Amino acid sequence: MAVPVAVLAITVAGCSGSSGPEQKPDKPALFKPGSEISYAKYGKDYPTTKVKDVPGPCSYESISRKDYSGQTLKIISHAVPVIGEPTQLHARQFEEITGAKVEVVNVPFGELHQKILTPLQAGQPAYDVMFYPSLWIGDMAPYLVPVPKEYLDAPGMKDVTKAYLGVATWNGKVVQYPVDGDRHYLKIRTDVLADRKHQAAYLAATGKQLRAPQTWAEYQEIASFFGGKDVDGDGKPNFGSAEVTKRDDLVFSAFISRAAPYVKHPDVTGGVFFDVTTMQPLINTPGFVRALEDMVKAKSTWPAGGANFGLGDEIFSFGGGQALMSYSWDDAFIQAQQTDSRIRNRVAAAPLPGSAEVYNRNTRTWDKIQNQAPYFTWGWTSAVAKTARNQKMAFDYLCFFSNEANTALDLTIGRFGVNPYRNAHFDPGFWQAQGWSKDVATAYVNTLSGMEKSTNRVFDLRVPGVNEYMSSLANGVAAALAGQQTPQQALDAVAKEWTEITDRVGKDRVQEAYRNVVALEDNS
Repeated sequence: MAVPVAVLAITVAGCSGSSGPEQKPDKPALFKPGSEISYAKYGKDYPTTKVKDVPGPCSYESISRKDYSGQTLKIISHAVPVIGEPTQLHARQFEEITGAKVEVVNVPFGELHQKILTPLQAGQPAYDVMFYPSLWIGDMAPYLVPVPKEYLDAPGMKDVTKAYLGVATWNGKVVQYPVDGDRHYLKIRTDVLADRKHQAAYLAATGKQLRAPQTWAEYQEIASFFGGKDVDGDGKPNFGSAEVTKRDDLVFSAFISRAAPYVKHPDVTGGVFFDVTTMQPLINTPGFVRALEDMVKAKSTWPAGGANFGLGDEIFSFGGGQALMSYSWDDAFIQAQQTDSRIRNRVAAAPLPGSAEVYNRNTRTWDKIQNQAPYFTWGWTSAVAKTARNQKMAFDYLCFFSNEANTALDLTIGRFGVNPYRNAHFDPGFWQAQGWSKDVATAYVNTLSGMEKSTNRVFDLRVPGVNEYMSSLANGVAAALAGQQTPQQALDAVAKEWTEITDRVGKDRVQEAYRNVVALEDNS
């Protein structure tokens, strides 16, 4: 997952396909079972890695039997490179092996929601296949075709983790096609934390052992200690932490990561963002306020300009070795593990920091327990519109996009924004084969797979109008970080706006949608 790192908008002429689907008989396969698959022929920017085509209905062999000549598939996706580039690549491959004409329109993040939703609401067949953030499901679900059983029964789909099949499900039906799995976790420079000189200095200064932070308080202590120090000996200062802080670039997700252990009580059900029974906003309750207070304190540990960091800045600050810690999507970690990275195999993944106490909204008290709450933040997803002219071809494209061979290659290309979402992706051997050390690969897969096992998790809001809710939250967080309002004042204003948004969208409609989120969080 990621959002705009580079933006390339491509406009494509209207569809010239036939008025209805033409189902042609299968043709001879262009690939033998188990053929070697590589992207190398598509340019020097792609790795020379080779993988085996895995037999099944989504394989190169099976899809190459399909004859879609004379038909056009229209796709809308995010701007290149993140999710937009693999959309284009797999469209080109799909054309080559099926004879279809595939038109891809790439749209910058800020325009994507409207470009998809407006024609759907008007019943216009603008696009057959859509790629978008999974948290938009509350807006998109009424216009999507449920994934047919033949695709749900495909081996790759059956291997999708329980959490990400849940993310794709709405009112009991799988309406989104999983292509990505996103979560926030901690990234750390192990070479620094394991250095005996640094350990001794930290112990002398704090009286504590230097380790991967277990709580946000420890994170702050470590980040503060190393902030501005030259730990690499290159004459340049390093920084304790790099965080996504830019108002218009996912600061709301960063804030939710910090808030999760303060607001997700293991013994309290019924909603994190709202009380699902009353739909009263909880965003200004003490747990969220504590998290925002922490985030304001953290400013002193950030690099120059860190108070306006977007995701791309966070990726390259940690991935380039400047910052000792960060937390967000996979991209910063994958960047650190690129073959030309100076900190390759000197990093580790770990669970998000927790807290030593968590707010109990039922008793309105702080309970002193060691609490962790993994955050399954929005990732990219895909779907087929009800207005699609040839739904079979559309699902075949998504089936092919996410087949085992393509996904194995896509996972290793950081700019693609495709992250682990199948159980098979949690095999450390796969990552060791990419040149990762055993320790790094093991820490990585254990961190990600451990989140799947947690019963105290936070998911994104995923309701109609979610963009309005998250924009409001981003504005509130930004106001507090800029010192324009106290954390309590900022979140009080957000809560007021959330109530107004709920009234405008429709309380019953938002509540019905929010029950899907609460069911995931409460494991019900």
